[in-house]
Amino acid sequence: MEKPLSLDLKTAESIASEIERRSLPSAVGHHWRYLDIVQQARDLLSGRPVRLALGHWLDKVPPVAWWLNPTMSGGQILEQAVHVLDLARLLVGEVSMVHVVPAENPVDGEVDRASAAVLRFSGGAAGLLATSCLLTHKHRVGLEVCADGIALELSETRLLVDGERSIEDDGQAKVRVDREFINAVQGKQAEVRVPYGEALRTHRLALALAKSAVERRPVTLDDDQ
Repeated sequence: MEKPLSLDLKTAESIASEIERRSLPSAVGHHWRYLDIVQQARDLLSGRPVRLALGHWLDKVPPVAWWLNPTMSGGQILEQAVHVLDLARLLVGEVSMVHVVPAENPVDGEVDRASAAVLRFSGGAAGLLATSCLLTHKHRVGLEVCADGIALELSETRLLVDGERSIEDDGQAKVRVDREFINAVQGKQAEVRVPYGEALRTHRLALALAKSAVERRPVTLDDDQ
């Protein structure tokens, strides 16, 4: 399945239950987890818990008419920045609280054109997420994390270590995510890194951020939510 899983939590949870009941193989298109540089980042962070995470998705409006309608796309956090949130869960851990402040929207009824979010991770890390679709090009998309004695910056193409050493990704992530799902469907040995249930946890986080933006208040998450 592609992301977002749905525009609401009930639908996604219903699908997850049915997949589990039928014991079906599943995979969701969070291809960033298949980046070659992500495993290298995890190795570099081994034994050093992340204490600060800074996420960005500063981009343009995609050239499709439905995207600006929040009842169709769910908004930029749910439709685009969910990739960054999924990576943050992988490298930093689960999130216990979010508070999103959207910029004043120039057009009523359209998705937020910019927002700033604070995240509190269950393991004690602090996080920030900035999003914008005001631009004419993809300006900055990725996640920066700081742990004891090291800073890593990941994009879809590169891992930057301490602002000095650059490691290029091999560019095969989108091939891997499809290949592993096909292997699973064919009953072969497969390394599906984001089955539906795992993607659902990221989806819950994205929906909590979207809810905070609409209600203009902090939203708390827990394992049962």
